Amino acid sequence: MARTVTGWVGWVWFGAFCLLTVGLFNVVAGLIAVFSEEKVLAWSGQGVTIVDVSTWGWVHLVLGAAMTALGLVLFTGAAWARWTASVLVVLNLVAQFVSLPITPWWSLAVIVLDVVVLWALIVHGEEVERAVS
Repeated sequence: MARTVTGWVGWVWFGAFCLLTVGLFNVVAGLIAVFSEEKVLAWSGQGVTIVDVSTWGWVHLVLGAAMTALGLVLFTGAAWARWTASVLVVLNLVAQFVSLPITPWWSLAVIVLDVVVLWALIVHGEEVERAVS
């Protein structure tokens, strides 16, 4: 029995749009951090460590650029883009939890968007292939 496309496919399009938004958020946050002279205190295995914010900004910048590009590809309905986006979203969730002490409100907003994107891609992702073809 062929499965039909339901209205839930809109959630995947919404997820792709959110992925674009999260990617752009990361690019902006990354650019701000890359050009920042600020240093923060962080806990490590040896105790308190001073961390350069600009180094962490490069992580956000590269991750954000990849997520933005993948968000555009998701509109084509490619299965590989859906799975790659899911992996990048999980990596971004980890990065945002690490950034939580530095930028709590910004990180919380991105975490919420990441959860919505992940849910849309995993639960309703297969419908996109049927909707596009």
